[in-house]
Amino acid sequence: ASCVQHRLVVRDASSLQLLQLYTCLDQIQYIEWSSDSLFILCALYKRGVVQVWSLEQPDWHCRIDEGSAGLVASCWSPDGRHILNTTEFHLRITVWSLCTKSVSYIKYPKACQQGVVFTKDGRYMAVAERRDCKDFISIFVCSNWQLLRHFDTETQDLSGIEWAPNGCVLAAWDTCLEYKVLLYSLDGRLLSSFRAYEWPLGVKSIAWSPSSQFLAIGSFDEKVRILNHVTWKKITELDHPATIASKKTIVYKEVEKSPTVDTERLSFPPTRELASSLFSTQSKYDISQVPVSLQYVKPVADRANPKVGVGMLAFSADNCFLATKNDNIPNAVWIWDIRKLKLSVVLEQLCTIQCFQWDPCQPRLAVCTGTSRVYLWSPAGCVVVQVPGEGDFQIVSLSWRSSGDSMVLLSKDNFCVCYLEREEV
Repeated sequence: ASCVQHRLVVRDASSLQLLQLYTCLDQIQYIEWSSDSLFILCALYKRGVVQVWSLEQPDWHCRIDEGSAGLVASCWSPDGRHILNTTEFHLRITVWSLCTKSVSYIKYPKACQQGVVFTKDGRYMAVAERRDCKDFISIFVCSNWQLLRHFDTETQDLSGIEWAPNGCVLAAWDTCLEYKVLLYSLDGRLLSSFRAYEWPLGVKSIAWSPSSQFLAIGSFDEKVRILNHVTWKKITELDHPATIASKKTIVYKEVEKSPTVDTERLSFPPTRELASSLFSTQSKYDISQVPVSLQYVKPVADRANPKVGVGMLAFSADNCFLATKNDNIPNAVWIWDIRKLKLSVVLEQLCTIQCFQWDPCQPRLAVCTGTSRVYLWSPAGCVVVQVPGEGDFQIVSLSWRSSGDSMVLLSKDNFCVCYLEREEV
């Protein structure tokens, strides 16, 4: 699904054939599929309205108006039959049921980086709350929205919460001014508290491994710390130095090359195909000889949110690899072998890393850098894929299909679908 102004366009993922076209009341700011792909939600934040469309019954539609309370966020519950709307100033979360048309309210949600999270099996929801100048977490049962546990957290200013994939442990982390990661059980017991250091800026990002065995914590000191699920103690620190010296690390460096044009084909005026080939540059990967010095950008110290520290983390689906980005080395992706806890590969790009994401089915990483190329890494090696088409298609984000056989590439105004051929086994 994609939106253009106030229109919602639904296409077949395999053929891109147009299936449905819906018209909303105003410009669409956010869309989200229900878990069973039968409904799609369109949030119109400016109007404080959510519109829901049915794929099976195109004539059916639902409109939820929050009125004067306004709307700043909207999402589906895991069952795909309830919608959670957060009102302006985070006064409350309203839970709307599509089946019974009933309404429930959750008071005092906190305006933070990640304040509402569901377990992977969809049974429980955790909500970060702020009341009487203190942080709390409430855990709800999603089947009936009953409160299961409510407890305060030992945080100054709770920044976010995240369930482990197995749904047994909830991680909560404090503001970047206070390095603190807290781990709670489902019944609200504090299992462990982790603090790496005291005074400098603290936690910047966290990521659970798919097996729930590891919790990776990216910090402003340019390191990743990995905790184990047995003792919740640190098992290793992963540094991000500007110079790669180990001979066991493979450094793939992106290099641009000018296209070679056969002089006999030159004509005036040149054909469109020839003109595009004359002025387009191609790129490929070369393996650099260590030691390699990466481009290091010194952060501006007197501004908020400095470009320093590990801001992006992601585990591969098989738990074998961890991809990271250190924000003050903006052109590099670091790929760590979790089985050996060693740096395996560094991808050194020509432009700043915008986004990376693992294939949901195999250890294959897709990277985009704001250019018209997408980069793919797997243990077999690296490849650069040029997006065909006229004009400058600058990829700023990407998303894999759940089956891993295609992905959506997004630019500021357009999108395209990249289909990957699978090898016959």
